[in-house]
Amino acid sequence: MALSLDPELLPLLEPLMAAAAELEPPAIGDVTTRRQRALPFFQALGKMRGSIDGVEMSRHCVTAADGTELDLAWYFPTSAPAGGAVLYLHGGGMIYSLAETRPGYDAVMRTYVAATGTPMLMVDYRVAPEHPDPTPVEDCYAALCWLAENAATLGFDPARLAVAGDSAGGGLAAGVSLLARDRGSPALAAQLLIYPMLDDRNTVADPQLPPELLTWSYDDNITGWHALLGDRAGGDDVSIYAAPIRALDLAGLPPTYIDVGDLDIFRDEDIAYAARLSAAGVPTELHVHPGCPHAFEALAPTAGVSARAVADRVRRLQSI
Repeated sequence: MALSLDPELLPLLEPLMAAAAELEPPAIGDVTTRRQRALPFFQALGKMRGSIDGVEMSRHCVTAADGTELDLAWYFPTSAPAGGAVLYLHGGGMIYSLAETRPGYDAVMRTYVAATGTPMLMVDYRVAPEHPDPTPVEDCYAALCWLAENAATLGFDPARLAVAGDSAGGGLAAGVSLLARDRGSPALAAQLLIYPMLDDRNTVADPQLPPELLTWSYDDNITGWHALLGDRAGGDDVSIYAAPIRALDLAGLPPTYIDVGDLDIFRDEDIAYAARLSAAGVPTELHVHPGCPHAFEALAPTAGVSARAVADRVRRLQSI
């Protein structure tokens, strides 16, 4: 029997599903069409959240490993005691940059900072196919190092530094955590992986997942991974920092939070990663939300399950 959508999500997602049904799905490998459709989508997500008070943003930059200057956005509460900080990595299937996603993620950052009092840094990391692996994860690691090095100036405790992200950003957060462990710094207090994109081999459709409910499809997934990895996708020569599910040793990673819906094509890889983290001695909290597709809380923020998921994330961010 195929899984079904949460009844509370159904009326909220019906307009989106109806609009999607009227569009010809882009072909595998068609990054341009996906980007064109993403921009109005993320603009709409930003408008859904409305104005958010009590959060300011300052702009900075960091020099990447190849000398490129990357833009940074530092979101911080207007009044809050000194505490930890988070590098938050935006989603986008490895192919959407902040050029397509900024309106939505500006609202996401402000929402989390307002709810937690924890400041967050967002980096405009470069994306594939123009910038294939290892550029995206290395850009993110450069931003993490910048954040750690500027803790005193920014006013947070460097011992309470975490990395977080959703979708592709969740996969990059997992990759950055592995890089930080293997390179010996910065030390991380936690990683929050929100329906992370971890496995380039996830290309075969699950018959339990109704195609019309997939807000990130298998064709999208194949497109994103092949943009990032090229002909290496699905083969043996793939870095653990690009596809963290391939890491054989997960010991020494920071305490981890993972959540995912059971109508998300990332469900099985996320559950497997959580189980392996726990088996490696990493304190791990996993939530699998029944009846929820990819990005459910962004698409239907007023639903009860969305409120519960966000509340759990806020709780973990506040504990850093």
